Amino acid sequence: MDFLTAAATVIKSIRIQDVLDMMIIAAMIFALLMWFKTRASRFVLIGILLLGGVYLLARFFQLYLTLIVLQGFFAILLFVLVVIFQEDLRGFFERLAMLGNLRREVRPLSEMEKAARIIAETAGNLAKKRIGALIVIAGSDPLDRHLTGGIALDGRLSEPLLASIFDPHSMGHDGAVVIKNGRVALFGCHLPLSVNIAQHGNIGLRHTAALGLTERSDALCIVVSEERGTISVADRETLTVVPGASALNEILEKYDIRYQPAPRKRPLWGWLRENTKEKVIALALACMLWVAFGYQRDIVRRDFLVPIEYKNAPQTWRIDEPQLTEVKVVLQGPEQAFRLFNERSLRLSLDLSAVAEKKREFVLTKDMVNAPSSLTVADISPGKIRVYASRLVAATVPVHVATRNRPPDSLVVQRITLSPTAVRVLVDPRLNPEELVLETEPVDLQNVSSSLTTLLSVVPVAGVTFPEGKAPQVRVTVRVKHH
Repeated sequence: MDFLTAAATVIKSIRIQDVLDMMIIAAMIFALLMWFKTRASRFVLIGILLLGGVYLLARFFQLYLTLIVLQGFFAILLFVLVVIFQEDLRGFFERLAMLGNLRREVRPLSEMEKAARIIAETAGNLAKKRIGALIVIAGSDPLDRHLTGGIALDGRLSEPLLASIFDPHSMGHDGAVVIKNGRVALFGCHLPLSVNIAQHGNIGLRHTAALGLTERSDALCIVVSEERGTISVADRETLTVVPGASALNEILEKYDIRYQPAPRKRPLWGWLRENTKEKVIALALACMLWVAFGYQRDIVRRDFLVPIEYKNAPQTWRIDEPQLTEVKVVLQGPEQAFRLFNERSLRLSLDLSAVAEKKREFVLTKDMVNAPSSLTVADISPGKIRVYASRLVAATVPVHVATRNRPPDSLVVQRITLSPTAVRVLVDPRLNPEELVLETEPVDLQNVSSSLTTLLSVVPVAGVTFPEGKAPQVRVTVRVKHH
């Protein structure tokens, strides 16, 4: 009964964000399961997943020693994964990068049948003559990083072309031919060798190379043995001897249909029925991970000093100093949420647009704090703050041209004029506008060599602001004459 109560508590605490979190993790696990499903290294992955299950159980039952040992193992797990799955991970990310290229050119079935027939008949004739050959049919995985050497051809597929390439007197007969989209893309290529040949017995170099490529990609390789005169097909890390050209033709047609499928609409139910076991496993693992790491039984409370951001102050009002600069905010939520959140981003935004309505005291509410959705604001202290503000007085203040240094000895300043001679400003009501005089940026007379006209900004003083928030400019003319 306690278990059912705990399960009901966990289910009630699930939010929409948690469901989305689990679905994303489930999709990632499903993609990994499907990718490693046909890989030789899948057994290593299964072993690591079993250790992960033991770790979750140890965490649930609080097995201290087991947790310490497994945490030490998982600390170096990333490096172990890179070493063991380096080829698989690289291929997996290559497939992810190609997901955007969803539109494939679908060849007509007659063309596919023609290509399969040409390859099958060529392989059959080469086997009868005991001429060795290695033909690669590219799938959807990139092959460039697996191939070394090779000469680009991009030639139309034909039996005479393949026969000439694999002629014993040809320079490229020892290498592999790569066929992509029904054309001979490369010839004379060298493929990576397989490291799992013990189960296949005594096989030749061409067979080892064919297996090596199929272990690293979804390509299909056809091998013609010059010693036995047989035809073998390497696909999905398996090597199969085919009885003749007709059987090979059937295999090639099925392979073309697999990787060049005709567009068809599949109902949702049909998609759900495919790979059901992998989907269930991925969803179960995602739920277990969420319960182990995402679900928090205890709600914690923490205090933060949060700065106040005063905004939307009316232009004709002045916010007097000093003002309260920070408040204490109490946030509550699961421990996991506090780990993921940056306290430096916390702000309390106070809208001062109501100051013009003679409102001076503001009640601080929870919606003023930009707390993340996973945390809630439990308390704000103080709950109210008073803002001291005064209405600014519009006035016209005269402007004086500021100067510094003396002009050169050979020059005399005749007069300095400016336009306009006064500017509109907003003045603190405690000041007398009639006693104010503003100055421009200083003119250095020592650098004046002739009469000049320039634009200078007006320098603000304490208690004076400009209506547009930007210092106005005046046109200053300095006239000089020589002795």
